[in-house]
Amino acid sequence: METAILAAGCFWGVEEILRGIKGVIRTEVGYTGGELVDPSYEAVCSGTTGHAEAVKITFEPAVISYGEILDYFFRLHDPTTRNRQGNDRGTQYRSAIFFQNEEQQEIALKVIESVDRSGTFSDPVVTEVAPASTFYSAEEYHQNYLQKNPNGYHCHVLRPSS
Repeated sequence: METAILAAGCFWGVEEILRGIKGVIRTEVGYTGGELVDPSYEAVCSGTTGHAEAVKITFEPAVISYGEILDYFFRLHDPTTRNRQGNDRGTQYRSAIFFQNEEQQEIALKVIESVDRSGTFSDPVVTEVAPASTFYSAEEYHQNYLQKNPNGYHCHVLRPSS
């Protein structure tokens, strides 16, 4: 098993898309990339903690590679908008890849370069690439939120592969 930690706006929609991918074993929403120890949703939403809403993905690399996970990541959000996805604005909604090791970092940088060259987006990718730090699990009501609330706020759509 391997782990990927990705931030692409509201974690509910990101989790909902990623949880259904073949080879993804588990998803968990939470907060990472900030300074406050064990932040709450309210604290993260204040914009003062530095955390991003993120999804920790446990996956089987024999079924899906890290690069393929990143392909989904770049297809489910707009990586060219800084601190914003749709109507959601603030540093907690930034586009970020939190790598676990040098190999993940190298793959992330290569995928970003490829996305930039592809012409998919008219603006450059602004996705942050940073070492993984402590991942704090979000409150239980956020976990699998759109499974529990199928009519809930869903701001992510998976674009087709290019």
